[in-house]
Parts: sequence; C-alpha cells; structure tokens
Amino acid sequence: MILFEGAIWMIPEAVDMRQGIEGLSHHVIRVIGHNPCQGEAFLFRNKTNTRVKVLIWDGNGIWLCHRQLHRGRFTWAEADDTSFSLTRSQWHWLVMGADWRRVEAKPNPDWEP
Repeated sequence: MILFEGAIWMIPEAVDMRQGIEGLSHHVIRVIGHNPCQGEAFLFRNKTNTRVKVLIWDGNGIWLCHRQLHRGRFTWAEADDTSFSLTRSQWHWLVMGADWRRVEAKPNPDWEP
C-alpha cells in the first residue's frame, strides 16, 4: 500500500490512458497548476469511466497505479470543474466502484418516515 498525507485530486476530464508518468505529470501542471511532486495524489479516468490511473508522489519518487472495473463504471465529478478534491473516505468508495457522492450524503432533516 502506498502511504501519503496529501490531498487527493480528481481530474474530471477524460485522458488518454496510454499516457505514463511524464504525460500525466505535465497534465497536472498544465491543467490545474499543481506540482505532482508535492505529496498529493491525482486521479485520472478514461472516456468510459471503467479505468482509473492514480499519480502519487511518495517522497522518493512517483507511483503510477492503474485500476480497471470489469463490471460497472467509476462515478466521477462533473467535467465543469478543472479539479475536485476528495476525502480519504470518498477515495476508498471510488476505487471500490461505489458512488462516493452518495455514501456520505447527510439525510434531509425535513424528511419524515
């Protein structure tokens, strides 16, 4: 398991999954203006939301991890944003293939059973 303390950033737009560390690092710098070597994680998706790549600096080098769902699709942020920050809990739900936006939703206080 890769341990890091920084923020987790989701990049809403789809990227070419053939890109490696250098291409995705340049994307992080160009699109959201972050340095990929500052201890943060950056999440990228393909057009069909079935694959995710994660770029992580661990203090000594950059990791590039790839996850593919065989059933279903990853739930992703709207493409209107350039980046979106996730909590650790949302991150865990995302990589499991669950809808991370719904698992932490608070119930409506006006709702009555």
